[in-house]
Amino acid sequence: MTQYGFYFDSTRCTGCRTCEMACKDYNDLPATYAFRRVYDYEGGDWTDNGDGTFTPATFAYHVSAACNHCAAPACVANCPQGALDKDPDTGLVLHDDEKCIGCATCVNSCPYEVPVVDTELMKSRKCDGCSARLAEDKQPICVEACPLRALEFGDIDELRAAHPEAVDGIAPLAAPDATTPSVAILACPAAKEPGDTTGTIANPKEVANA
Repeated sequence: MTQYGFYFDSTRCTGCRTCEMACKDYNDLPATYAFRRVYDYEGGDWTDNGDGTFTPATFAYHVSAACNHCAAPACVANCPQGALDKDPDTGLVLHDDEKCIGCATCVNSCPYEVPVVDTELMKSRKCDGCSARLAEDKQPICVEACPLRALEFGDIDELRAAHPEAVDGIAPLAAPDATTPSVAILACPAAKEPGDTTGTIANPKEVANA
């Protein structure tokens, strides 16, 4: 089975949110949630040199993240209705509105906090890798829209081969161990490991999907 996934170059990302806005527009999403979210992660402090001067040891970078279409997705494993499943041809995690009862089990299961329950529809919703666009031989809208070309999409094995220096997680994303995300990330020099506690998400309300 082919497994599609995303490559993200954090050395290019400026946090402009074009990927996020293009996705919201294409999927006609409300203001309260997004399928792709851009995290601003920052931290550090100042070192007193003892001579009246200080040396900054601060960092800040951006992380654009959507559904990771994991090899072992927790949302699929835990959905009581079988409303989520991996497409046998693409490996993308797809959602069946007819089966979904809006119970939020997928929301609570996903370590990346990707699915969200639309309170008007009472259905969970999530990124599907723009499967309709893929059927037309087009790229996901977020990839096409990025002005810095920080996103790529395709066979995850091919993406990893093309970017051998890429890793499968950086802070503030969850550790990849549990679900094996189909992502490849080029970490910028400032990037921290998943689980880092030296930094904080600077835009928590923006990425809360609430």
